Amino acid sequence: MSESMVHPRLPGRLATSLRPPETHWPVAASEVGFHNDYLTLTVDTIVAPDQGRHGRVVVRPKSAVAVAAVDEQRRILLVEQYRHAQGGRLLEIPAGIMDVEGESAQVAAARELAEETDLLADTWHELLTLAPTVGYSTERITVFRATDLRPVPDADRTVREAEEADMAQWWVDVEEAVAACFDGRIIDAKTIVAILAVART
Repeated sequence: MSESMVHPRLPGRLATSLRPPETHWPVAASEVGFHNDYLTLTVDTIVAPDQGRHGRVVVRPKSAVAVAAVDEQRRILLVEQYRHAQGGRLLEIPAGIMDVEGESAQVAAARELAEETDLLADTWHELLTLAPTVGYSTERITVFRATDLRPVPDADRTVREAEEADMAQWWVDVEEAVAACFDGRIIDAKTIVAILAVART
């Protein structure tokens, strides 16, 4: 961060830029604790500037994409899906991991949109990239806005399995979706960020 002067009344300095400096604490050791096709978990020993050593658990999933699909009436598409780790059904935007070799983020997003919602989009715009759990995960999610929507032909639709077989799709007015973010009906981080980004545009 670029800094100019101390805050006149509170601890901290006044920033003139929101770009943090490029720093990296060395990794003295790294041990794989778990690995599968989706993610790797490592236990890393990092070295601080004062040479102190600290153990950190890092979850390293594949990169991911998410899609804010918006129709001509300014409604956003949410999928309702059971999430075992949360113990219930959550409202989310369509999303998934980039697990096809050589696939670009936008192509992966289009694939996920078609697989989870039976939709194709003719217009794509990259909204942002977020890191939802920076304390223990390397995960980054690229979020796209998809418009000019049309249905996937019946013969080309994906047969969904496991939790995705039980999905429901809901079109929600963007302002109602914003309200749901603030009253606790929507708690998924990528979905909240995407909804607020769409509402701002």
